[in-house]
Amino acid sequence: MQAPDDLTQVGYVAGAYGIAGAIRVTPFSTDADALMNVKTWWLDKPGLRSVTVRTAKMHGGDVVATLVGMAGRDAAEALKGAAVQVSRAEFPALEEDEYYWSDLIGMDVVNLQGEALGKVIDMMSNGPQSILRIEPVPEQDSKEKAPERLVPFVDQFVKHVELKANKITLDWGLDY
Repeated sequence: MQAPDDLTQVGYVAGAYGIAGAIRVTPFSTDADALMNVKTWWLDKPGLRSVTVRTAKMHGGDVVATLVGMAGRDAAEALKGAAVQVSRAEFPALEEDEYYWSDLIGMDVVNLQGEALGKVIDMMSNGPQSILRIEPVPEQDSKEKAPERLVPFVDQFVKHVELKANKITLDWGLDY
C-alpha cells in the first residue's frame, strides 16, 4: 500500500502493554480522536508501513491498541519509539472554532493593530489550555534573537483564526 501524502504524526509507541502483543501509544492530543477513530495507522519502525488497528481504548493518558497480525510482547516491544501517523484526510471532523494543532503550526501571527508577531512553530499544553509557541519576526538591525512568545490559545487572546489565509489574529502587544 502506498503511503498517503498527508500523513500527520499523532503520537508515538511508548512500549508494550501486557503479554498478548498490545502496544501503548502516547498521543499528542488529550482526547486522541485520530488514534481512537482511524483504523489504518502508519508506523515508521522498522520502515514506514501501514497497520490495521483491531482495538483501541484509552488507558490513563495513553491509548492501548491491538494490531492485526501482531502477537506477543516481544513484537509489541520492538515497536517502542515508532512514530504513529495517520492520513490527515481521515481525521474526525471538528466543531466550529476547533482546530488541530497540526493546522495551526506554520501560521503567521499578527495582533489587532496588524503588527506581525511571528509564526507558530509549535503547540504545547499546560493542562487547562493549549499554548501557541510563536517565533518572533526578526527585528531589523538587531543581532540579538528575540525570545519566543508563549500565548494561551484562549478566546481572551485569540480573536481570529483564518486557515485559508494562514493567519491568526491575537489581542497581544509587541511588548508583551
